[in-house]
Amino acid sequence: MQNEINTPSPPAPLPQGERGIHLKIAVMGAGAVGCYYGGLLARAGHEVRLIGRARHVEAVVRHGLLMETNAFSEHIPLQARIEAEGVRGVDLVLCCVKSDDTAQAAAAMKAHLAADAIVVSLQNGVDNPNVLRAQLAQEIIPAAVYVAAQMAGDGHVRHHGGGKLVLGNTPRSGRIAALFADAGIPVEISGNIEGEQWTKLIVNCAYNALSAITALPYAKLVEQTGVAQMLRDVVSECLAVADKAGIVPVGNVWEKVEQIPHTMPGQMSSTAQDLQRGRPTEINHLNGCIARRGGELGVPTPVNHVLFTLVKILESRSS
Repeated sequence: MQNEINTPSPPAPLPQGERGIHLKIAVMGAGAVGCYYGGLLARAGHEVRLIGRARHVEAVVRHGLLMETNAFSEHIPLQARIEAEGVRGVDLVLCCVKSDDTAQAAAAMKAHLAADAIVVSLQNGVDNPNVLRAQLAQEIIPAAVYVAAQMAGDGHVRHHGGGKLVLGNTPRSGRIAALFADAGIPVEISGNIEGEQWTKLIVNCAYNALSAITALPYAKLVEQTGVAQMLRDVVSECLAVADKAGIVPVGNVWEKVEQIPHTMPGQMSSTAQDLQRGRPTEINHLNGCIARRGGELGVPTPVNHVLFTLVKILESRSS
């Protein structure tokens, strides 16, 4: 069940670092997702610090972050750093690193985070909040992220569509949801965030690997012979694993899968973008996660296993 941002009640206070409506915010892993949300929060008047790759950081320091959206295109002035020490003194961290890097990022942030800081996981996959909690004592808010964005160059994020966030219901989720809403970001709080994350995982499993293997955007992908049946097979396996694990995905999963080519017709998956750039993908935490969990639970997942294996082969060729 999802609720609008008027839950929980009464809301717990924000960290001590709050100055009026302005917070210090760090984006750990400033790729497309982190730059999009970090840029909107900076545009709303918050002090935002991006932590990312050297060339990207240099471009942001020199020119600001170029945000290109349907509503506006402008350079947003904000801070940028390479080192994890950049989280020192912030009130809020948006953790946006690749799933394979979550444990390393948590370890790097640990010595610098204020005790009352909040960490929001804006990541693919379903395991990252627990990985963060294993190393950090701070409040961790899991989230499901529904945005299509890409890095169009160093210091340049391009928004293709979406932008909704669904946050888990934790003691300070209400105030953080209000923070996003004030920046123009659609946001909800869910009492079943695990189900939300699994819904997002299943949609990603349906499209990410196929888009990467074929190098096709979603609308062209679904026009290809046999793809519709593959999507049905992938989703059926994912739902069977979720059911055996006692997880209830949120909403009509089939409907969400069918909407993707219509809502993001020209978009290619993040997995496809990673392969094109010669970078590691998150396939271990997408179809690989389903194949692994299926094996543990005794649920056959042959299609997810094949997609996982093919992406791993392509990943090894591009590295």
